[in-house]
Amino acid sequence: MTGLRRALGSEWLTTRTSLALGALFVAASLPKLADPPAFAHMIYNYRILPGGFVNLFALALPWIELLAGVALLLGLWTRTSAALAGLLLLVFLAALSFNLARGNAIDCGCFDVASAGKSAAERLADMRRDVLRDLGMMALAAQILLSARPEAGGAGPAGTPEPRQ
Repeated sequence: MTGLRRALGSEWLTTRTSLALGALFVAASLPKLADPPAFAHMIYNYRILPGGFVNLFALALPWIELLAGVALLLGLWTRTSAALAGLLLLVFLAALSFNLARGNAIDCGCFDVASAGKSAAERLADMRRDVLRDLGMMALAAQILLSARPEAGGAGPAGTPEPRQ
């Protein structure tokens, strides 16, 4: 078990995981940044947020995704960026799962904000796949969080400074 733990916490794996997760977040943000009205429509279709918040989320969320993705790609604030990505993924999972549970067949709007014109059954199948994809991406964020070194100025348990490695 120690070998597996060491392999999962290796700097080599963490670097590649950060690059993969960062690239996914950048790729997800670009279509939303290019077409905020279409993304606002996607958010509205979730029927979770009050109408007044839809446009705010449509404008802010892609920039947060882009920031987290670029930071992961550049190796900046790795733990913070992975935590932000994980939090966003948790919100996405909750929204998708909530809509799946109530049978609201929507287009996710995750990587493409153009409506594909699929049937309700196809959209529900896509949503199930999207949940699995987001769970996999959460596993990437968890790997980074569990293995990345503390960021500069970080403190260990009880506020003691972390030893340098």
